[in-house]
Amino acid sequence: MSAGKVLLWIILPYVAITAFVVGHWWRYRTDQFAWTSRSTQLLDRRVLGWASPAFHYGALAAIGGHVVGLCIPESLTASIGISEGFYRWFAGIAGGIAGLVTLVGFLGLLYRRTTSARVRRTTTRTDMLTYFLLTVLILMGCWMTFGHTLFTDDPYNYRSSIADWWRSIFYLDPDVAAVEGAPLIYQLHAIVAWAFWGLFAFSRLVHAWSIPLQYVGRPYILYRRRYRAGSSA
Repeated sequence: MSAGKVLLWIILPYVAITAFVVGHWWRYRTDQFAWTSRSTQLLDRRVLGWASPAFHYGALAAIGGHVVGLCIPESLTASIGISEGFYRWFAGIAGGIAGLVTLVGFLGLLYRRTTSARVRRTTTRTDMLTYFLLTVLILMGCWMTFGHTLFTDDPYNYRSSIADWWRSIFYLDPDVAAVEGAPLIYQLHAIVAWAFWGLFAFSRLVHAWSIPLQYVGRPYILYRRRYRAGSSA
């Protein structure tokens, strides 16, 4: 096996996973003040009102589709009666919609961040690099969905190659042969994805983990009058 293959398909994934885990730990221990989206809503909310929900909901749907496609083997879905053709069409249509919604929302957020001087000043270099990688990921994901899954006579089944390699990484036995036969765009998508997740902990995207779950079980706040109705202080 060549050094390049070892670097791309073995070393890079483990370096990215390590950076993701250790980076979050280090960031939380040393930089909790900046563990935030550094919200710029007060600076400019015109585009944010529609772009932010589109990006966040679209991204959640796209990530969910990736988790299902990469984590669940083709043999499992076949065992419960889901044919590969049905899975491909369902995943392709759902993924295509999610990808387009994510793309529209993300382009809106990028437009806002690049055209507003006040918003642009709150953006770090790491944020810009992360945004670039995310833009490439979204565009390649849309191209693979429409060009290699839906609108083609010979759809590519990534679940028998890329997915096998991805799962083998977590088995600590990387199956490099499974990814070598994948089309170039799938390989590039995987490489950029690992680079993105490696930088994730050092960008403003860490705010994704700050979900205020405590509000679900928190009791209502009761407001009472200080004085009786009709009385004056």
